[in-house]
Amino acid sequence: MERIERIESIRLSGMLPKVFENEPVADSGVWRSDVEFRRGEHWLVEAASGGGKSSLCAYIYGTREDFLGSLRFNDVDVRDIPVAEWQRIRRSHIAYLPQELALFPELTALENIRLKASLTGGVPDSRIDGWMKELGIDSRADYPVGRMSIGQQQRVAIIRSLCQPFDFIILDEPVSHLDPDNNRIAARMIQREAERQGAGIITTSVGNRLLLDNLKTIRL
Repeated sequence: MERIERIESIRLSGMLPKVFENEPVADSGVWRSDVEFRRGEHWLVEAASGGGKSSLCAYIYGTREDFLGSLRFNDVDVRDIPVAEWQRIRRSHIAYLPQELALFPELTALENIRLKASLTGGVPDSRIDGWMKELGIDSRADYPVGRMSIGQQQRVAIIRSLCQPFDFIILDEPVSHLDPDNNRIAARMIQREAERQGAGIITTSVGNRLLLDNLKTIRL
């Protein structure tokens, strides 16, 4: 398989979680449809709870492949991507913030962020410090994540997700526990970093959506 140097598009064709195979999927703009997310675009995937948005994120990130249809990066079918190439893609091309956050509760906020940065080539400490101040959690930098509120944990996870190069950033309900002010701050940070890298944004929501500009909305 040819090495992927940049992901310009993510293409879904006739995709459907296998668990939905024998169920009707009415009025979905994603399942059993043809969809293309292009680098540089901002997308919101809306869904009711249980509609499969977290599954979609996991399919794109390559941690699950229990779906029908096809998913392609550029012209490459993701099922043809070997494990070692997936590891490189996750370090250099796709950033991901899962709904469950996947933070290490025994580590501090700063340790969680720096761990990601060390694995991906990351960003300088000065930028991390700036992001933490911007989101109002700089005073909690040395707190174990397990002692922080869920809203504070979401802000840590947002910063951690930005600590790598990416062509797309996938954010699964990233602001579900944030107030409008912190939502706007987080959206501004994510959008600014995506624009700096020329990257695309795909975010999901069941209600409290990330307040991005120029957002294209599609419903599962």
